[in-house]
Amino acid sequence: MAALLQTDLPDLQLLSRGKVRDIYATSSPDHLLFVATDRISVYDVILNSGIPDKGKLLTSISLFWFEKLKHIIPNHLVTVNIDEMPDEVRQYREQLEGRTMLVRKAKIVPIEAIVRGYITGELIRSAWAEYQKSQTVCSIPIPERMEESQKFPTPIFTPSTKAEQGSHDENISPKKAAQLIGQDLFDRIQAASLQLYTAATEYAESCGLILADTKFEFGLVPSASAGQDELILVDEVLTPDSSRYWPRDQYEPGKGQPSFDKQYVRNALTAAGYRKGLESGPNANGKGWGIDDIVIEGTRKRYKEAEQMLKSLHS
Repeated sequence: MAALLQTDLPDLQLLSRGKVRDIYATSSPDHLLFVATDRISVYDVILNSGIPDKGKLLTSISLFWFEKLKHIIPNHLVTVNIDEMPDEVRQYREQLEGRTMLVRKAKIVPIEAIVRGYITGELIRSAWAEYQKSQTVCSIPIPERMEESQKFPTPIFTPSTKAEQGSHDENISPKKAAQLIGQDLFDRIQAASLQLYTAATEYAESCGLILADTKFEFGLVPSASAGQDELILVDEVLTPDSSRYWPRDQYEPGKGQPSFDKQYVRNALTAAGYRKGLESGPNANGKGWGIDDIVIEGTRKRYKEAEQMLKSLHS
């Protein structure tokens, strides 16, 4: 089974290729086409290897959560039914089926909204490493004597920058985030993020999963009234790409946890010699980084198992 690393839709205008998604304009001025490829990135580096069906699994999980959480905040999803998409999209059904969403255009808020329920390693930057050095996470003071993977007394909101492709996202303090986007918008995003995380955590635990941390992205669309723009949830939501899921029955604080997310790939890349400064490939050779077939299949199985567990109460 081959991975889809790049879409080829010549009759559509390609607006951008992200770490995972290809985004196209459509004949509808209010909508965009989001296509989840099988690319995978770790440490903000897109790997040469893809994960077969990963884009379909991410789309399936996002759709599940968009529906489950829509009572908290609206989202950008319009439809996943290709027959309901603009005419020029339908000719590419074979490439797009199961991995594409028609979404509302939105003005993207330029921060990543990260919520952490447990102190652990890499999501954006390592919270555990920062805590060991300064007893803070993103400059937020944290209680003494916490163990790796321990649950915080309450979830914490730790924003980061949204870097251009090829650059690294950087943790910033809540104060700095508020300065970047304005205090009112920051407060709205923080409140929505914590509410989304709390609801998702409760559900995930009922499925045998711990949602250790996650990343949300938000956009603004014109309000139906003449008031302030409406805040909506955009991009993907609560997938193994943007979140850290642990099996609840194997949870043991004081060490790293088995997971259903990209940590498995991060570990493999680190073992292969990756470190900051070698983003272009081993020994900075410019050829990029790949992963072997065992890691590819192991990652696919983990993502699939996470999807099955999340949907187990709905089957």
